[in-house]
Amino acid sequence: MNPTRPLRRTMTTTVAMLVALALLTATWVVATAQRAAALDPFTGYLMAHFTGESTNGEQIYLAHSTDGLNWSDLNNGAPVVVSTVGTRGVRDPAIVRSPQGDKYWIIATDLRIASGTSWSDAVSRGSKSLVVWESTNLVDWSEPRLVDVAGGIPGAGNAWAPEAIYNPATGDYVVYWATSAPLNGVTKHRIYYSRTTDFRTFTTAQLYIDRPSSTQGIIDTQIVESPTSVGGFRYYRASADGHITIEGSNSILGTWTTIGNLSHMGISNGTGGGNVVEGPMWMPFNNGTSWGLWLDQYATGRGYMPIRSTNLGSTQNFQTVSSYNLGGTKKRHGSILQITAAEQSRVLARWGSTAATRIQSYNFQDRYVRHANYDVRIDPNVSPAQDGQWRIVPGLAGTGTVSFQSVNHPDHYMRHAGFDFVLARYDGTSSFRADASFKAVAGLAESSWTSYQSYNYPDRYIRHWGYELRLDTITNATGRADATFRAVG
Repeated sequence: MNPTRPLRRTMTTTVAMLVALALLTATWVVATAQRAAALDPFTGYLMAHFTGESTNGEQIYLAHSTDGLNWSDLNNGAPVVVSTVGTRGVRDPAIVRSPQGDKYWIIATDLRIASGTSWSDAVSRGSKSLVVWESTNLVDWSEPRLVDVAGGIPGAGNAWAPEAIYNPATGDYVVYWATSAPLNGVTKHRIYYSRTTDFRTFTTAQLYIDRPSSTQGIIDTQIVESPTSVGGFRYYRASADGHITIEGSNSILGTWTTIGNLSHMGISNGTGGGNVVEGPMWMPFNNGTSWGLWLDQYATGRGYMPIRSTNLGSTQNFQTVSSYNLGGTKKRHGSILQITAAEQSRVLARWGSTAATRIQSYNFQDRYVRHANYDVRIDPNVSPAQDGQWRIVPGLAGTGTVSFQSVNHPDHYMRHAGFDFVLARYDGTSSFRADASFKAVAGLAESSWTSYQSYNYPDRYIRHWGYELRLDTITNATGRADATFRAVG
């Protein structure tokens, strides 16, 4: 018998245990760091919304607030992301953060009424898919994709107003939305749900909310968490079902208890008359002790109004809020995300307000870049003045580039098309982003000025030729002067 074998076996076992412990510790540290990042104090709020049935209103807009009541439009009031799939329009966006704070999603209704679709067709023969974007930093978003969530529901006509919440009981997300479909002889909107871990693969849709005693449908519902269970429940649900009904539960997929509605405040979803609202949108205040519930006064066109409560266990605890400001654009059904200082910094760096500037020609210094009938040129004495004003914003194509956003048409940008420059509405495509992005470099004719190098044709620069802007290679002194500009107040 070799007396060293037991010792070797013991040493081997000990080493293996130490390695396993090291790996476990490393995993714990990483997971803890991720949780800590997600649990940084919230310092602001981000609202995702659409604006209405205008040409570009059914896209994703963002607004920011530091107090939850006074809001500023981001991206100078223009859409932040645009749908290029399905109906090419989106409504009712929900913005979702992972528990670790390392991933974000926007999910939205695939619907564009502005294209001429009737509400009847949208309900009975509409899209059964949701539009999904994802991001790792809240500012750089993927291309949109369609996810068919309602196609398996017998007789389904649509999929509207999606929401999502992380469910710690199952370690995945519950995605819920409204679908109009026949059930027990009644066709109406009910809330269905599915589960997902990645917003790509979804479980079969299941019925989530129905009011079987009523022919009244439910389109809008949203859940908020009360981590300390103030009022007796961990989760609260607000649904537009004729009233604005508040329910509570300790499990997202468990039994819900009806708490009441807002009829005592003169607020309903139609059944109770009074101030008729829809699109209930929860917002936990960052103080950790109160919740806001925003309600869209669609019947009167007055837009969202907030009410507030410190205890959601009774609807009698809601109070009206008189002082608030929603900014310059109309806010339609969306969602509000509490954001950390780091998230807020990234969002404001990308989409915060940018001063309006004029872009002056180097060799014709009485002339400025302007748009006229969607063409782009240099002219003196621009009238109206806003035709010659631009916001030089972070480039649509990404870091290190800039784009030129029109002041009086904020959903339009200067882009090249066939090496000619036009003012065009942002369509969300990668080709648009590339055509509208430029690298600001030292002026080719004077280094204290600026020249703009094309992102997708880096051998070409913005220049004027016969006062028209075009994208050219630069080979001589005249070209260098034509391709040199400066931004002035």
